[in-house]
Amino acid sequence: MISTKGRYAIRFMIDLAEQQEGVPVPLEDIALRQEISRKYLETVVNLLVRAKLVKGASGKGGGYRLLRKPSEYTVGEILKITEGTLATVACLDEDADICPREKVCKTLPMWKKYDSMVHDFFYHITIEDLVNGNI
Repeated sequence: MISTKGRYAIRFMIDLAEQQEGVPVPLEDIALRQEISRKYLETVVNLLVRAKLVKGASGKGGGYRLLRKPSEYTVGEILKITEGTLATVACLDEDADICPREKVCKTLPMWKKYDSMVHDFFYHITIEDLVNGNI
């Protein structure tokens, strides 16, 4: 399941993409438009800043702005930052140890196929697609 952190990060990125390009947008404005607690949104945005998806500027005229074009951000990369993993089962997590049952597991091919579908789905949707309603 995608957490509120992941969903709010996507909404934050869409909101930035809908604003004037290159102009910092105050977090308070985004929080109000998106009806998200400013305090919670700060936590989410900090993840995006650390991952270098957005840049923040403080002071008068400060706020956040995208570092790339909306077409260059995928939902998948945003979810990876906020959720950590979208792996269906622990053995498919990229940091997982090799499962001792891997060679005999009858369900592993199903989980791999499902994970592949989820990955392909989210990594083929951009912020621009969501802004333009192209999904």
